[in-house]
Amino acid sequence: QEQFVESGGGLVQPGGSLRLSCAASEISRRDGMDWYRQAPGKQREWLVYITNDGTYTDYADSVRGRFTISRDNAKNTIYLQMRNLKPADTAVYYCNTRPAMNSWGQGTQVTVSS
Repeated sequence: QEQFVESGGGLVQPGGSLRLSCAASEISRRDGMDWYRQAPGKQREWLVYITNDGTYTDYADSVRGRFTISRDNAKNTIYLQMRNLKPADTAVYYCNTRPAMNSWGQGTQVTVSS
């Protein structure tokens, strides 16, 4: 069963940057991948998608122009480069295949605060 391990989160000031990683036990080389986030008291929000070969990406309006997804299939890893972070970006961030598997990782906490 696929397993996801998200990392790279932390506390950052508004306007700062972070790079998240998602390590998958089997990639998903054949699968498109998504990043999601979930803020306290809110539903999980889809953020961005990348095809299995990395040639196509799609972004939610809330992060387009600030976040960039990439993947390294040789390392079984998906990345999310986040720039110009805002307090509204505070959430736990998750990755999953598309379509999403029932099992989710623990996520990585991103907190944007001064």
